[in-house]
Amino acid sequence: MQLGTGASVVRGARSATQLARSRPPTCAQCLRTASVRARIPQSRVFFHSGRPNPSAWAAAVSVAGNIVSNAVTRATKGDLPTIDPLRIVAKEMKFLTGNIRKLLGSGHPSLDRAAKYYTQAEGKHVRPLIVLLMSRATSLCPKAPQRQQATAQVSAAIDTSISPPSILSDFNPSAGTESEPVLADAGILPSQRRLAEITELIHTASLLHDDVIDHSVSRRGSPSANLEFGNKMAVLAGDFLLGRASVALARLRHAEVIELLATVIANLVEGEFMQLKNTARDETNPQWSEDALTYYLQKTYLKTASLISKSCRAAALLGGADAQTVDAAYSYGRNLGLAFQLVDDLLDYTRSEKELGKPAGADLELGLATAPLLFAWKTMPELGALVGRKFANDGDVARARDLVMQSDGIQQTRTLAEDYAEKAIASLSLFPDSEAKDGLVEMAVKTLQRKK
Repeated sequence: MQLGTGASVVRGARSATQLARSRPPTCAQCLRTASVRARIPQSRVFFHSGRPNPSAWAAAVSVAGNIVSNAVTRATKGDLPTIDPLRIVAKEMKFLTGNIRKLLGSGHPSLDRAAKYYTQAEGKHVRPLIVLLMSRATSLCPKAPQRQQATAQVSAAIDTSISPPSILSDFNPSAGTESEPVLADAGILPSQRRLAEITELIHTASLLHDDVIDHSVSRRGSPSANLEFGNKMAVLAGDFLLGRASVALARLRHAEVIELLATVIANLVEGEFMQLKNTARDETNPQWSEDALTYYLQKTYLKTASLISKSCRAAALLGGADAQTVDAAYSYGRNLGLAFQLVDDLLDYTRSEKELGKPAGADLELGLATAPLLFAWKTMPELGALVGRKFANDGDVARARDLVMQSDGIQQTRTLAEDYAEKAIASLSLFPDSEAKDGLVEMAVKTLQRKK
């Protein structure tokens, strides 16, 4: 499901509600939910204040947010210790970067260096971590009988080419090196581990391209690739990553998974085009409407949530899970991805450059109207002219920032992020209790708590 119109937003919220109600939470789940909810900031102020608004979008957000709140009401008092999601899949994550670098080997020294450049610094690896947690969590869910044989075939052939190597003409000096051992009892298939690596390749390729588009000068504490190698080489390196990701994806030999991840690549480009405009019509002097927020959320889905949601769905498919589990995995990733970007957008207003590790206020400098400003715009009409000219005039950035800080835009952005995080957690209600499920819940909580 692609987030686009108000109707699709409502359908997403309803599906999450129905999913949570399809299997009532156990007492243990209630305790876990109570622990999670206690660590989520309580700021239940929706962007429609005052009398209840008949807007379907506001109602959908409200209903979905109550799913977790109702579970807390029924829960007994108490708290559970915070778990470390990374610890749950530490053995798989340990080999992630090394395996990715093997996929990126090139016989051209300059390309080899540029392609592997962003793998040198230690990144957060949020996306592969989520894929591995989802893979382990869904391994305990019901299976679809027709998928089990295909799953076994996929896992056995992920490093084997489909066409003759002489025809492929794709020389990778690292391809013959021995892969890291796969743990048979990990609950994670080799194909799912490869999927985690593919998601990081696609994400890293998007960083290479984004840094060129945004004229970035740093990434992960080092000079950006476009600064180090030049724009042309950075773009080509990103293209190379997408090419190698596509090859690895094809070798999974799973048609639906290939379709999902190939669509992600298209979504990233579509989302980038949408980001070039702040409203659907890109007016010179736009007036505030909920359409601007809908447009922003659609762009956010394409640029951020698409990769997370579709890779979660792909992980469940590769594990042979049944249709209900596959849908739940997608719902979790979609809502988590939206929450993640909303928090990222509000941090651009609330944290310093030192805390973020990148220039604060960078979104406004790039002419982007993100959620805090869009919420502020409703009560600060002056922002319309600034949005229309993309904050290009002297003093526009400072003025826009001041207006946002005078409004409740930051608070409403956080509230919406909380609602999406709650819907992500609610999507997991049918999963059997496990450490991996707890890890996925914790990822939603950590998304709201993160400082950079």
